[in-house]
Amino acid sequence: MERERLYRTEAIILHRADFGEADRVLNVLTPRLGRLRLLAKGVRKPSSRKSGHVEPFTHVSLLVARGTTFDIVSQAEVVEPFRRLHEHLERASLAYYVSELITAFTEERDENAPLFDLTLATLSRLCEARDPLLAVRFFEVRALGLLGFQPQLHFCVACQSPLEPTTNYFDPGAGGVLCPRHGEGVRSAQPLALPTFKVLRYMQTQPWDRVAAFQLKPETHRDVEAVLQRFIVHILERRLKSVDFIYRLRRETTVQPMR
Repeated sequence: MERERLYRTEAIILHRADFGEADRVLNVLTPRLGRLRLLAKGVRKPSSRKSGHVEPFTHVSLLVARGTTFDIVSQAEVVEPFRRLHEHLERASLAYYVSELITAFTEERDENAPLFDLTLATLSRLCEARDPLLAVRFFEVRALGLLGFQPQLHFCVACQSPLEPTTNYFDPGAGGVLCPRHGEGVRSAQPLALPTFKVLRYMQTQPWDRVAAFQLKPETHRDVEAVLQRFIVHILERRLKSVDFIYRLRRETTVQPMR
């Protein structure tokens, strides 16, 4: 039946790859169907009407036909192009990182509507935020929670006692923060500076409009990034390719942290 063969969905284009002579495989995130790999046939032809509607980091509305190896994009219409991400290299590199992080952490067709909403909001923040790097840190913290990997930042993971505002220790293998009594001397646990500790906890519990008002010192920015990267690398057992590009791009600029 036609109703069963075709379906409509919103989607965020995470990544695309050439396929065959004129097609592309799209890696997309949807609100109700999770992450999908779809085939956009003929999209690389100059005459294709879909080519401008399936760019990375674009919010689109799709009509999709069920297929065997891939479902096939029949129609595509841009809802929000997020143009600034295509015009600003540093912001684009952060969007690539967000896309790669989603792909690494999710299985195909695993529904996660809150993750879709968070990703959509993050792409908008990467276009508009005074500090886009802070928007990525907020995305990491919230996405980890939505994906089942939320680090414990409020109670010691060893003794379960409430964590005090002092120098605690972050241990990725333990899943969060250790109090001074249980963290000191543990090889896998690193001291967590108090400002970094407070920022991480605040991002875990407060909405973006409050977090966006932060004006972090460069060293706190770097510490927050380092803690989250260490935790993500521990979970994935690898560093994402886009992280190396971001670091290289940062070294080539004079702005610290990256704006």
